[in-house]
Amino acid sequence: MLVHEGDSRTSKIDLLLAAVLAFVAGGVNSAGFLAFGYFSANMTGNVSMISDHMSVREFSAALAFLMIVVMFVLGAFSASLFIEVGKQRRLANIYALTLLSEAALLLAVGLYAGSVGPAANGITIAGLLSFTMGIQNAASTRISGSRVRTTHVSGIATDIGVGLALLIGGKAAPERPQIVRRLTLHAATVLFFLLGGVAGVIGYKAADGSVFCAFSVILLALCARYIRRTAIAR
Repeated sequence: MLVHEGDSRTSKIDLLLAAVLAFVAGGVNSAGFLAFGYFSANMTGNVSMISDHMSVREFSAALAFLMIVVMFVLGAFSASLFIEVGKQRRLANIYALTLLSEAALLLAVGLYAGSVGPAANGITIAGLLSFTMGIQNAASTRISGSRVRTTHVSGIATDIGVGLALLIGGKAAPERPQIVRRLTLHAATVLFFLLGGVAGVIGYKAADGSVFCAFSVILLALCARYIRRTAIAR
């Protein structure tokens, strides 16, 4: 699941990866919002909030949302750079190591937020969570050849609409199996993002900031079988 790239991946592998990562993303996003009032995976909404606050001259609030967007970009940049270095060194487990870094950061955030409680700085925590979402989205996008994008729900919803139109239009018969596979992948991504969001809210109400540790454990379990796979990637 975390070794093969692009066209060498099967639809089943992409589906499993999308389900796990979308669940984590949905959980982190909803728990972060419930805790601190900021979305860590919804960059469309965050950019809109920048505009809204700037229009009424609430520049400090606009700056806060801008920081979250910048942290997401930095997370994606860092992950992509890390992956490039790993591929140059022909590390077969580079994607597992990338997601492991996300898990470690989520674990640190969970331990800190759980111990400090309401005293935690919301914008700082939201920025760190956004950084982890950037890492995840970059890693899943690169390993799947852009088929799996676990935090980009707006784009996925658009793809679902386009795919349904192609099926109903009746002119996509030769490509029908491929379109159905894409629709299945996109639908599963949205579904597990939704389920993760529900779990994030329930988890936060039960364990406060420590819920981020639980999502970290999911990522650790995903990466565990690949960490020792240091053979040269082919």
